[in-house]
Amino acid sequence: MAFNILIVDDSKTIRSILVKTLKMTQLEINQIFEAGNGREALECLHGNWIDLVLTDLNMPEMSGIELVNSMAADGLLKDIPVIVISTDGSAARIDELKGKGVREYIRKPFTPENVGQIIGKILEVAHDKSQSQGINQ
Repeated sequence: MAFNILIVDDSKTIRSILVKTLKMTQLEINQIFEAGNGREALECLHGNWIDLVLTDLNMPEMSGIELVNSMAADGLLKDIPVIVISTDGSAARIDELKGKGVREYIRKPFTPENVGQIIGKILEVAHDKSQSQGINQ
């Protein structure tokens, strides 16, 4: 099964690094979508099948926190795994986000190996869960 991944970050450089990182992993990737903020991400989520969201927190127009809140409140989006990749790494913020369903939190700067390993783990769990529920994507 190939995965569709959405990268949300206001930095084109970070998005490019994450795209290259994803391509270096052993994951089967169908499509990689990009958004520059949470509002663009929601538009993408409503128009495409997305298996995983990688998001920054601090962005203009709509932050990653607002994106996570919007996804949690949306019946169609609430079960999509989210990984936060941010410089903001306070323990309180991490706990708050994990309470809203964020699966993992990666601090910038990151290594491609670390990101690839975490994404692989999250997608494997999501794939196993969908198979046990009889969902074919």
